[in-house]
Amino acid sequence: MDDKTIEALGKLRKALETTERARGHLYSFHQLTGTADFELGDAIELLRTAGHAEHADRVQRELLGRNVLSGRWTFQIVEEYDDSYYDVFRDVERSVRDDLADGERHGLEKRLKQERQRLSDEAC
Repeated sequence: MDDKTIEALGKLRKALETTERARGHLYSFHQLTGTADFELGDAIELLRTAGHAEHADRVQRELLGRNVLSGRWTFQIVEEYDDSYYDVFRDVERSVRDDLADGERHGLEKRLKQERQRLSDEAC
């Protein structure tokens, strides 16, 4: 395989890996937002117990179970990201890699490993 193809596939793979990281952050956002909503439930209960029913009612009415985007909870955002972007990205990357590199992943890194180890051997 020529150097330009290896480099292009390396960039495509790096873009996928970056997308994987972004997806992880999206799942963190989803889990943290859900945790915060359950903490709101605890805060509401404590506000009521402390005699602050009006504040408890406001927190419950305005925040508990609230959509984070219009009409959507975080799980719906994650699902939409997966279905409309992430899955397509993975499929395209795999298809290009299958066609150009017989499915080999990390071709650029494999070449880099060989070069680095050769330099190490030469230095010894």
